[in-house]
Order: sequence, then structure tokens, then C-alpha cells
Amino acid sequence: MTATTVDAVTGCLLVDGRRVFPLGLSDPPPPGSTAPGGRDAWEEIASAGVRLIRNYTVWTEAAVDEQMIAVAQELDAAPQHGLQLWLALAGADANLGQQALLDRIVNTFKGHPGLGVWKGFDEPAHARVPATGCVAVYHHLRSVDPDHPVVIVEAPRGPAPGPHAPDTPLTAAAVRPYAPACDIHGVDIYPIPPGKHAGGPPVNTDLSVVGDMTRIIVSATARKGIWTTLQIAWTGTEPPHPVVFPTLQQARFMAYDAIVAGARGLVFFGGHITSTLSPADRRRGWNWTYWKNVQRPLLVELTDAAHAPALTAPLSAHQIRASAADIGLSAREAGGFLYLIAVRKSATSTGTVRFTGLPCGIASGTVLAHGESNPAREIAVTGGAFTDPSPYAPHNARVYRFAVVGSGGAGVTGMG
Repeated sequence: MTATTVDAVTGCLLVDGRRVFPLGLSDPPPPGSTAPGGRDAWEEIASAGVRLIRNYTVWTEAAVDEQMIAVAQELDAAPQHGLQLWLALAGADANLGQQALLDRIVNTFKGHPGLGVWKGFDEPAHARVPATGCVAVYHHLRSVDPDHPVVIVEAPRGPAPGPHAPDTPLTAAAVRPYAPACDIHGVDIYPIPPGKHAGGPPVNTDLSVVGDMTRIIVSATARKGIWTTLQIAWTGTEPPHPVVFPTLQQARFMAYDAIVAGARGLVFFGGHITSTLSPADRRRGWNWTYWKNVQRPLLVELTDAAHAPALTAPLSAHQIRASAADIGLSAREAGGFLYLIAVRKSATSTGTVRFTGLPCGIASGTVLAHGESNPAREIAVTGGAFTDPSPYAPHNARVYRFAVVGSGGAGVTGMG
């Protein structure tokens, strides 16, 4: 068994005591399938940094025997590639009315090394599922299995006030009752095409709605275990809608926007949606075209030796600020380095940005490389401040690294 818990300092996962920023696919390529070129599909996704794969089985008493065989096969295969399952309990997760079924699932799989985390009721606030039932399931589940956290993901919309009324904007008040029903609270938000998934005005229709929704969950949860689910595809990009996917720049911005807002894990949804696939990808059962062009390059960046420590580092006590109001910041410290993650949330603003509040002993830093066209570069720091000479275009994201003496501790992030 691989024990998993939530790190109280950062909100990252602790897998056998090691701090991990989980990157997941929901859903992954079919087990046993191959990527273009013939490599095992799960071997390929793991090689780019994927660690969690979702299995969304909707359990029933009538089919549970067959369902368990299928899930066991995935659980057996996952550790062979360094993967773990995010295993749904759908059908037994709304209340304890299906406790016997819940117990059978949990007791069967809780000791399996392929299990990473459990998935609680999907989007409960939007579905108007009573929170008391979800909380009861959570407490019972953790009494049966204390070694694997429970994750609940909310929709980016609140509950409709009536059966025929439109959805309401997502609020912290709407999702707060579900925070006691999980160890990790999350939100899914797919802003392409604009204004469809979370709704239109007064809800932000820019890509930066990702950070807005993540902050709502942070505010509602008052804990640090936060995940954001981002799009590959979703129902709003299925025919008859135009089939459209995020570009690498868009996907990269959304990932860092969520991280700056407080996400300590990212999941990417929709690579399995058949109607959005090219004929070649449809034959393989997954969106390998998007993987090659966008998903793989992004995950390789997030998990490389330079960037990965920034994602798992505790927040810094230094109050770093930016000269532009549309720059979102998260400052972290670990391993003798201060990391500064910065995103330009505006879709229109551009220009250079000055940052202040760094420790006065720092004289230089590095802008970490991303992609062939953006190699690492050095920047000078004077008196705890620096101006990045490369202008920030709309939806730019950058990670800075500074060597410091006596780093450590946790604090709050700066926001310009």
C-alpha cells in the first residue's frame, strides 16, 4: 500500500512522506492502448509527469462484480508506470444509503498500491445534493480508510434557485458546506469558448476566470488542499459546437493562473471525448494530437528540475508586489531559493513590470526557461527590486528563481 495524505504546510499531496504536486488526466488513454509510435499509452503520459489518472466508475449493486474486475485491472497496471488512480465512488457517495456498497468498494481497494485518492460526489453544490449526506460519507470513508484523501470537485456555477431557473454564479457560500466532506476541494473551469462554462457577465469571461474560480474554493475551504481541473475538451467544444482546444500559451497561462490563486494540484479533462477527436486519435481512443502540441510540453515544463520545486514549495513570508495591478503573484521558498510565479491576468495590457519586496541581500535571479523560444535569462536585483526588461504580453506567465540565505517558513503571497 502507498499511503497518501495532504501536507498541512502546502496543501500538496504527501505520497509516502514525499511532497508531490499532482498532475492528473481525467480521463486517461485506455489501459493497454498505445500512443503514436507504438509506446504504451500509460508509459507515455507518465514520462511527461502525469501521476494521477481518474477512473469514473458509477457503481451499482447489480454490476459491482464486473466493475471491480475492471477497476482492479487498472489498479494493477497503474503502479507499473508510476501512476495511481483517482477512484470515483459515484453511486455510493451522496449519502450512507449505499453504505454496504461503499464498504465493499473501499475495503476491497484501500490497500492497493495503485490507489492514490478517492473521488467524492461530483459537483455537489451545483447538483444541490445535501451536504449532510456527503459529510456523512466522508467521515465513514475515512474511518474505514484513513490512508487516502477524498477529493470533491465543484462546478464553476452555483445551484439554480429553482428547477427551471438559470444557474447562479459560483460563490464561496454555496460550496462552503461541502468543505467538511473532503480533504481536497477543487473546481473545474473551462473558459474556452468564452462565457460558456461559468456563464457570462457578471462572471469574468476571460481566461483569468480560472484564477477567480480557484480563489472562490480557497476562500470557501479555509484549508490548503486545493485542485483545479482545466480543459482539454468538454461538452461545450463537442459538435455541433465548434471543436476548439486551448493553445499552448492559453493552457500554460491557465495552469499558472490556478497555481498563483492557490491550486496545489492540476487535473486536465477531456482528452477522452470521442466526438472531439481526429480520425487517427479516435482509433487510439484519446487526443494524442493535443497531447503532442500542448499537453506534453506543458507538463514537461511543470515537472522539470527547475520548475517542480516552485510548485511544492511553502509560501514565502516576503510581501512581493508588482507595479501593475493585473499581475498576480505567488512567492514561495524552499531549498535555499525564493520562487516568484507571476501571471498577467489582463487580455489586453502589455508592458514591463517592476517587482519590489525581495530580500535586500539578493543581487540577481533567473527567469526560468519555457519552450525553445524562451531560454533561461538572468536579471539584476537592486535594493530588493527588479524590473523585468522583457515586456509582459497579455496572459504571460513567468517563474523567477533567486538564491537566498536562510529560506524557509510560510507566509502569504503578494498581489500587485
